[in-house]
Amino acid sequence: MPVIIEPATRPEAPVHPFWDRTNMSLFSGVSIFRGLDYASTRNMQARGREEILLPDDVVNNSAGFASVEAAASATSVGLSYWMHRTGHHKLERWVSIAHISVTGFGAARNYALKSKHPPGAR
Repeated sequence: MPVIIEPATRPEAPVHPFWDRTNMSLFSGVSIFRGLDYASTRNMQARGREEILLPDDVVNNSAGFASVEAAASATSVGLSYWMHRTGHHKLERWVSIAHISVTGFGAARNYALKSKHPPGAR
């Protein structure tokens, strides 16, 4: 009698609601770090440094720059949702983790840059 062997199946990733506690925390972190990026860039400019990633037209316009930061947060949530819908639940989380890490590094760098103003000048 022939033996029938079932093909191996990969275990399903645990399904969770998209707006669970972990994602809410990660999305909040993304938004907080985008706000920190906004503040650190403004601080850096006030100390005589220039933004290297975005044009001056955007960065010098408060509403425009805030819109870019909000759009970056929304894009991060959108990418996470796409990963969630396609079953890539680990990547869904890593999108936000990477976004927080990169933005945090950029904000720390902005605050760490030396001022270009001469000492004592205001």
